[in-house]
Amino acid sequence: MAETDGKPINGAVRQTLELGPTLAFFGIYMWIREDVFTIAGREYSGFIVATLVFIPILLAAMAVLIKLTGKVSRIQVFTAFMVIFFGGLTAWFNDERFFKMKTTIVYATFSALLGIGLMRGRSYLAWVLGELLPMKDEGWMILTRRLFWAFLVLAAGNEFVWRTMSTDAWVKIETFGFPIALTGFLWWQIMALQPYLIEPPETQE
Repeated sequence: MAETDGKPINGAVRQTLELGPTLAFFGIYMWIREDVFTIAGREYSGFIVATLVFIPILLAAMAVLIKLTGKVSRIQVFTAFMVIFFGGLTAWFNDERFFKMKTTIVYATFSALLGIGLMRGRSYLAWVLGELLPMKDEGWMILTRRLFWAFLVLAAGNEFVWRTMSTDAWVKIETFGFPIALTGFLWWQIMALQPYLIEPPETQE
């Protein structure tokens, strides 16, 4: 898969670098979830230690991805900031709720940004993804409206999960449930919006 403004990168390598850190967090958490660690005289749960280990893994994967593609996206920067900020709060206050709330804030922020664009009669999705997915303006506006609500539902869903379910359940839903739901929704939308896609011009022989 090629980046529009960067170097080409193998799709499997990209997926590994983008999904690997989250899967690593899941594996580390499942391994040490029952353990309690004493660091500098304070006791930390396996969840908090897994969160702290996740941060350098994510940053290392991002660094490799930037090195390979020659670019960094705004979404990557925002995600890294949120993980570092809320991961730091989680460790500082020794309270896992901060890291769980991160997901709500990320989804709510995406929804808010799309909503601001809609109020201005614009699709920020088209600005970000227009070269990767050529589509008529009407199609972009439809997709933007639907993703606005999708991110809002995911934000509310995360609030419901972390406030009413166990940490084990949240980790599993965070790692697999939300990404699968979002991916499935996006594929559904791409198929539904086929009439709005712009076909590339045929090359003359």
